[in-house]
Amino acid sequence: MLDHILKPTNLKRVTFFVIGDILISILTIYLSFLLRFNFNIPLDFYPAIKKMILFLIPIKIFFLYYFHLYFIVWRFFGFIEYKRLIFAHIYSYLLFSIIFFIFSNYFMMFPRSVIGIDLFLSIVFIGFFRAFKRFLIERGGHHFPKAIIYGANEKSNTLIQSSINSQIPYKIEAIVDEKYAGNYFSNIPVYSFDRLKDIIIFHQIDTILIAKELSQKELDDLISQCSSLGVNKFKKTQILQDSKAPKLKNISVEDLLARHPKDLDKNAIANFIKDKVILITGAGGSIGSEIARQCAKYGAKKLLLLDHSEYNLYAIEEELSRYKPIPILKSIVDKELLEESFKKYKIDILIHAAAYKHVPLCEYNIAEAVKNNILGTKNVIDLSIKYQVKKFVLISTDKAVRPTNVMGATKRVCELYAQNVSSLNTEIVAVRFGNVLGSSGSVIPKFKKQIEQGGPITVTHPDITRYFMLIPEACQLVLQAATIGKGGEIFILDMGEPVKIVDLAKKMCELSGKKDIKIEFTGLRPGEKLYEELLIDEADAKTKYKSIMVAKPTKFDLKKLNDLIEKLLKSDNKVEILRQIVPEFKHKRL
Repeated sequence: MLDHILKPTNLKRVTFFVIGDILISILTIYLSFLLRFNFNIPLDFYPAIKKMILFLIPIKIFFLYYFHLYFIVWRFFGFIEYKRLIFAHIYSYLLFSIIFFIFSNYFMMFPRSVIGIDLFLSIVFIGFFRAFKRFLIERGGHHFPKAIIYGANEKSNTLIQSSINSQIPYKIEAIVDEKYAGNYFSNIPVYSFDRLKDIIIFHQIDTILIAKELSQKELDDLISQCSSLGVNKFKKTQILQDSKAPKLKNISVEDLLARHPKDLDKNAIANFIKDKVILITGAGGSIGSEIARQCAKYGAKKLLLLDHSEYNLYAIEEELSRYKPIPILKSIVDKELLEESFKKYKIDILIHAAAYKHVPLCEYNIAEAVKNNILGTKNVIDLSIKYQVKKFVLISTDKAVRPTNVMGATKRVCELYAQNVSSLNTEIVAVRFGNVLGSSGSVIPKFKKQIEQGGPITVTHPDITRYFMLIPEACQLVLQAATIGKGGEIFILDMGEPVKIVDLAKKMCELSGKKDIKIEFTGLRPGEKLYEELLIDEADAKTKYKSIMVAKPTKFDLKKLNDLIEKLLKSDNKVEILRQIVPEFKHKRL
């Protein structure tokens, strides 16, 4: 009940300020007469005080209302509002002066000088009355965690003002920026980078607010240096146009690992996607759903979203509902049921992202992995050719290169089929890339959960490495690679340098502020290898885009391949048949 009574509303705010202004105005009028008569007001002038109160205060309240000074949130009261308050007073006292001179007989025994004295006192007292809450807020910021801003620019100034107004829960102690070192931003000193250590220690800084764009190396160096000095929070700043307060987002490991391809050709992607009917298999998965988003963004005429998971399909269909996608709840291994969709829709582009990808699960369920990944892909390719789909894009993986697990071997078989099938009018291409950051079942969500639980973090081997890329960037490059494919190519995305998983775990602990979490090594899992490869042959060629390479084609007799796939599906020893199709497959058994 008390909370409800104290909760601020417009009506309560207006009532409070009107009553306050009336009381302050009575006080300033009386004080004006005291000052005029050296604090000894003759009895004959007390009626003048009453007349001034009776006429001036209603006029003043009217003009304060007219200038919207009863609808200002205290904490935002500033120079602009104070200027409006001055104008409201000028109009009020000007009108009162006109009334005073017109009805001068009524205002007998009235010293004119009190009008000017009261004008000054009223502006000061009523202005202070409104600014007092902001003064208390700014003065009370000492209980917030102490922070410094990295980078001096417009964002920095917004952060400082937001801190002053308590819109962000930080007390800004300093700014670090080489260019403006020695200057002040809103009374906050700016220091050079070499003073960073001293500032952190002296002010016992808790948080770094990053207000400028940094390269991944610069960001990594900054985090490493500050973490060693006890800083445990790093936030990057985003200024939103529709919000007075900046948006602060935790720096994540994705910020340190993300690759931003400089040759992303959005025009080529848009021309490829726009006004096309596109079917995406595995549309509810991490890759499939992002490709669906990109296709919607680039103007697909019709989006067909196919997945065998009811919930995943529902989630992506709901997310993209304004684009009116068509959800198709089917499995790619049921060719007869799948064909109904090919008959019903004239598909221009098919992006095949449906696959079982989790390495250990595929090792424990070899028959299902073979059936879903190989038979399912073969079904989709064969139907695409039969119904003259213009472009077929197979999503592949770095685990298909010299595979050591069943999942990688099945994907390599899919690549071989895609390269050697008689595709007629369908251009079939494959795109191979490594791990994407934050995908379902990937290591980063797993590490985040382990850190939240207090550890330990489990890493399979101290030397294990992986390639990483952000999901949106990987998917955009997939579409870009598809634009240049003519059929039969395997495109390889440039994933940059491989990342040591144990270093990734340490960096995530550092960013979480929980640097004492233990890391345990559990041993390589079934089918897992220490490092992934993206190329089969170092002589593989470049394309016109630096971020995309193309592998040399691998010839395989199609009849033999079909016979071996048929044999594989029926065999009890599927690993042996996989070896016959993929000779470089070196299975790491359970």
